[in-house]
Order: sequence, then structure tokens, then C-alpha cells
Amino acid sequence: MHRREFAGLLAGILAVAALTSAASAQTVQGVTKDEILIGMHTDLSGVAASYGVSSSNAIRMRIEEVNQAGGIHGRKLRLIVEDAGYQVPRAVQAGNKLIKRDRVFLMVGNLGTPMNNAVLGEQIAANIPNMFPITAAKQMTEPFHQLKFGGLGASYYDHIRSGVKWMVEQKGKKRVCAMYQDTDFGKEVFQGIQDQLKAMNMTLVESVGHKPTDQDFTAQITRLRAANCDLIGAGVIIRDAIIPYATMRKMGWTNVDFLASVAAFDQIVASAQGNATEGMYVMGLTEMPYRDTARPEVAAWWDKYRQKYNQDPAIGAVYGYIGMDLVVIGLDRAGRDLTVDKFIKAMESIDGYRDIFGGPVQSFGPRKRIGSDAAFVAQVRGGRFVRASENIIY
Repeated sequence: MHRREFAGLLAGILAVAALTSAASAQTVQGVTKDEILIGMHTDLSGVAASYGVSSSNAIRMRIEEVNQAGGIHGRKLRLIVEDAGYQVPRAVQAGNKLIKRDRVFLMVGNLGTPMNNAVLGEQIAANIPNMFPITAAKQMTEPFHQLKFGGLGASYYDHIRSGVKWMVEQKGKKRVCAMYQDTDFGKEVFQGIQDQLKAMNMTLVESVGHKPTDQDFTAQITRLRAANCDLIGAGVIIRDAIIPYATMRKMGWTNVDFLASVAAFDQIVASAQGNATEGMYVMGLTEMPYRDTARPEVAAWWDKYRQKYNQDPAIGAVYGYIGMDLVVIGLDRAGRDLTVDKFIKAMESIDGYRDIFGGPVQSFGPRKRIGSDAAFVAQVRGGRFVRASENIIY
């Protein structure tokens, strides 16, 4: 074959390969030659808006950093955020839009246990990864599915069990009660409390439930006080952590401790007006950043967030930023010829990741979908969360 003929043949082969690669990119939902589309359904207006607003802000900030640096393998990232208002019907509607109309490549930071559970079936059927939802529910990783990557620490069930055990062993608690939202989230916390007491040959003294939107907890607190509880394990978020705890103290009920799941680990709880939550115990999975004690890189992140959004970052911003940073690593490692399978394998290769906030080391693998099983007990002291324990997963 003459050199000219060979050159022509080679050029033809390369052209076909380029066209094939471009066509392949077009067939991957949410991926074009210029863009990767990312979706998020969250709460921007409901009872968990503190988490939803701060996490979506931080995810958007991380995406803008990536895009300003040129994107990932020549593609820019684009985020579509839908407000579900912490309501299951609205989450289903938002999920349908992201899956069927927007046709996103992946979802990140979807907020709320009931909302994630309501959308996950259709999302998985559409081959859309669910990355680092803002919930520590077991259902985010169990049963195992390759498209489900869970939170950044121990599940509600596991960390509340560890917290109750710590309170019994370290604080001498003997009469344990439970208070929980009548939702998938609250029921998981309640089950963890029950199972831990059973494992220690203890009996749950009393339990009370409530709706996420309830604002008066007098009846529930009166019932728990009548049971003479010395510890209340609580499946609560923000408002339903602050109000009942403040109600207890206003009633003069001070010889009881209150241990909330990580869903209440938000600075809004710690800095409640009038020191209403002083002394409350809350489970934590990663560090709560404070500007005046932050190391330089966290202080720079804090200032950037503050300048961009005109508000201090809440813990949801930490979760969102870490989750999106991990996604960026996975997208980068997956290469230019991006597919869902390549992205998943890239995520599974992440080992020993450390975030800028000093949180637990995150590692994943072919059957490992939670990066860390860390959990600790924190307490509100002087309007801030202060560690009361080291990591205590038993």
C-alpha cells in the first residue's frame, strides 16, 4: 500500500472513530460534547430549608469553581435544582422533571429520607446515580445497588444506637424514652433506639410521635415527663428539636437529657434564640466549622461562601461541598468518554479522601457505598456544638 493510500485510510479510520465517540456521548443521558447535566431535588422553602438552601448553594459554588477552571475534560457542569419543600408529592414531581424532561446524568444532594425513597425507584430505573443525598437513612445504600452512594458518615440507625449506648455507659442513663417524626426518617431513628436498648437488656420507657410540621409539643413533653424519663432519644430535624427542648426547660424539667440524631446537627439549633437549646446533645458525623477557629483553607471557603450568598454557611453547605467535590473526582477519573458505568467505577476507586474541613476519611469500593462510618456526640455549649466524645461507632 502506498504511503498516500495509507494516510488516507488512517484519516478515514480516525474520522469514523471521532464520529463514533461523539455519537456515543450523545446517547448517554445528560452528557453532550460540551456539558454534563446534574440534578437536585431539595427543600428550599419547608421545614428543612436550612439544609436545602445551604447544600445547594455549596454544590453550585463547587460547580462554578470547576467551570471557571475549564470544566471536566472540556465539558462544563450545569446544575438544575428543584424545590420539593420537604413534601413527598412535590419531590416526586421534581424527580419526574429531572429524570424525564431535563434528563440529567446524575443527581447529587437530594434532601430528605421520604423524598429520596419516593424518587429512587424511578431514578434507578432510568440509570441515574444518586450521589450523597442529604440524609443518613439506611435506604440510601441498602439494599445494595451500584447507583446508590450514601451519606458521609454512619446511618441514622447506627449512629443513634451508638449515641444511646454512650449515654447509658458514660452518663448513667436508666430510663430511656423516644420522640420521633412520623416519617421514614423518624421511624429509622426510633428503631435504632429500640434495638440498642434491647441489646443492653433495657426497656423503652415511653415513646411519642409527631408530624414534621407540628409546632406545639406540650402534650408530648407532658407525657414523657410523666414517664420520668432521664434520656430522650430524638428523631427530629431543626424546628422539632428546638421547640420541644425549649418546652422541657420552660416546664422546669431539667433532670433529663435530650439526644437528637445528626439531622439536628445544624447551627440554627445551637444558636437558638435565648440559649433555648443549651445543653442539648446531638449526634455529629463531620466537623461543624466556625469562622473564628477555622484553619486558613476553611476560612477562605467560608469567606467565599459568605461573599457569594450573603449568609454564613450552615452544615448543609459542608455536606453539599464535600459531596460535589467527590462527584467531581469521579467525573474526572471517568475520562472524556463518560458513561454511567465508567463514572461508578471511578467513584469506587476513591480511597483515603480527606475534605478541607477536617472530617473523617472517605473511601469507597465495589461493594462500599458509605465513605465513612464515623459518628460522635456533640453538645450545645455557649451557642455552639462542642464535641462530647470521640468517634463512637460500636
